[in-house]
Amino acid sequence: MNGKILGLGGVFFKVKDIQAYRAWWANHMGVDVKDWGSFEWPSDGHGFTMMSPFKADTDYFNPSKAEFMINLRVDNTAALIERARAGGAQIIGEIDDTDYGIFGWFIDPAGLKIELWQEKTA
Repeated sequence: MNGKILGLGGVFFKVKDIQAYRAWWANHMGVDVKDWGSFEWPSDGHGFTMMSPFKADTDYFNPSKAEFMINLRVDNTAALIERARAGGAQIIGEIDDTDYGIFGWFIDPAGLKIELWQEKTA
């Protein structure tokens, strides 16, 4: 029996105040928090999910002290950065419009660096 990985199933991490953390994402980023407390996004048939290792001494996750960063595929990086800013998130750098897509970064209430990626459309 062969098997293959189809995509990222989830990111799991610890936070100090689960209710406040869920509420921040619901109130400021428009995330639908499921009854069991998870954030879920059904496939819309576009893009892809990936997992990518970085060198141990990378500074790409800075200023977060976490050993990981979460990348979210989005449809409007600029709008979501503004929603994060309105929610009190620390915005990291400027929105970066590259050949690979439009990127933005912020530190969420748990101190995690969140990278937003908007796929370029033709």
